[in-house]
Amino acid sequence: MLRTLLMAATAAALLLPPATQAQPADLIVTNAKIATLDAAATTAQTLAVRDGRIVAVGNAAQVRALSGPITRTVDAGGRTVIPGLIDSHMHAVRAALSYSTEVNWIGAGSIGEAMDRIRAAAARARPGGWLIVAGGWTEQQFAERRRPTAAELQEAAPNHPVYVQLFYEAVVMTPKALEALGVPAGTLPAGMKPAADGAPGWMTGDIVGISALFDKLPKPTYDDNLAGTRAFFRELNRLGVTGLVDPGGFSIAPSQYAALFELWREKALTLRVAYSVFAQKPGAELQEFRDLTQMLPMGFGDDMLKFNGLGERVTLAMYNNNFPDAAAKEKFYELIKWAAMRKLAVTIHWQENGSVEHLLGLYEKLNAEVPIKDLRWSIAHLDDASPETLARMKALGIGWTMQDAMYFQGDRALATRGDAARRMPPIGSALRTGVNVGAGTDAHRVASYNPFVALQWMLDGRTVSGKAMRGTDETPTREQALRLYTVGSAWFSFDEARRGTLEVGKLADFAILDQDFFSVPLERIGKTVSLMTVVGGRVVYAARPFDAAGTSVAAAP
Repeated sequence: MLRTLLMAATAAALLLPPATQAQPADLIVTNAKIATLDAAATTAQTLAVRDGRIVAVGNAAQVRALSGPITRTVDAGGRTVIPGLIDSHMHAVRAALSYSTEVNWIGAGSIGEAMDRIRAAAARARPGGWLIVAGGWTEQQFAERRRPTAAELQEAAPNHPVYVQLFYEAVVMTPKALEALGVPAGTLPAGMKPAADGAPGWMTGDIVGISALFDKLPKPTYDDNLAGTRAFFRELNRLGVTGLVDPGGFSIAPSQYAALFELWREKALTLRVAYSVFAQKPGAELQEFRDLTQMLPMGFGDDMLKFNGLGERVTLAMYNNNFPDAAAKEKFYELIKWAAMRKLAVTIHWQENGSVEHLLGLYEKLNAEVPIKDLRWSIAHLDDASPETLARMKALGIGWTMQDAMYFQGDRALATRGDAARRMPPIGSALRTGVNVGAGTDAHRVASYNPFVALQWMLDGRTVSGKAMRGTDETPTREQALRLYTVGSAWFSFDEARRGTLEVGKLADFAILDQDFFSVPLERIGKTVSLMTVVGGRVVYAARPFDAAGTSVAAAP
């Protein structure tokens, strides 16, 4: 293996002009266990970066010649280095807008801990300010295995309106919150109904209704948006994330991308964002997309921020609709044909294999008229995809963005689907079929944004409550799982030849981990963090013992 690496690295170096080879590197990482994830699964000890790209991968002797007076050398201390993680489906732009103002229950192990976070937020908030938990948690993570009550929230923050959302299924609000929204005592907001289980204060609704309710909450200021985006992206960097594909979402208008765009103009983004346009105007989606994209050709942008097509809601009539009628399908077909003719990528939210025929039938019809195989279209979710569905997706060139929803909702799936739930999601089947798969989280309304929690779940198949779920046939190896979170996800933004592996010529996006992903016990993978995260040769996050490196490595152009 090492001999193969030496030969490959030498050959790659010979392809560079002599003047380029003679130039010193900006950054060299040495004494590392570098998982390149190249085709040969090569492991190296040293890599060198210049002008935001990898210029050498090998051993210390090979790279030593690239060291010069301006080179910053980082001794990894034998730690594992992986390509930067890429989330193929995260609502990060929306999450970032309010990250500095919301209360986060991700990782809270009990209702007491969750209430402590509410109390702490109340102590920081301005008098009478809203406290909002927008999602990313489940009662199964709490030792009590139940939801907090309105009374517990009221006790924790008696002087603040409190809003708590569970996935896109249920909401609880304190009396002050209902009063602030003008909801008369003894009634519920429009579109909501009492929780079926009778939980005091809890109400239920569908994704459209709950999103409409959320839209009535006070919006963070623009300064909050900027601060939240910086803080959220840094938090993702702490977890080794260097890129993501954002599918838009409810409750985010075009004007709310301003903070993201400002940070991009300032060259202050710390991860790469490929974003889609999400339809917000029911019944007028085609005109909306025409208006929004007339100055946005596919791929418009640069290595840090670029436009990545349409989705994940394409038309409301085909969104979460397992029984679309002929009119809904005709209107959807008109829109996807328009997108295909303009070579726009399309990603769509689809959950049920039992109804996916409605979608794939239209895609197959379109493909016969306007080929879509090379457009990187994708389906998000679809945790119960059958072998037949996966084969049809492969034939159409449609990828699958797979998330760890079953980590949070697997207990329910086991209760309702029995043994059929043990192949959800069918990761192994998709890999064997050859479908392009990208891993992700769907954060932050319905899941945690932590990629290592998702990676652990991909490997051990256990739900948040600890129940074993997925069978061995659908479980990837550690290397396969990591590939899905790196080069697999890069495919969805047309970037698999530019990032996702640590090879000469590729963008220098990588993370030095605090523990070895490949050998640490499965149950500890979810606790992994990055000690140093690099995007385009620039250190965007560093903790001890690498914290000094964060201010001394030249930024990528």
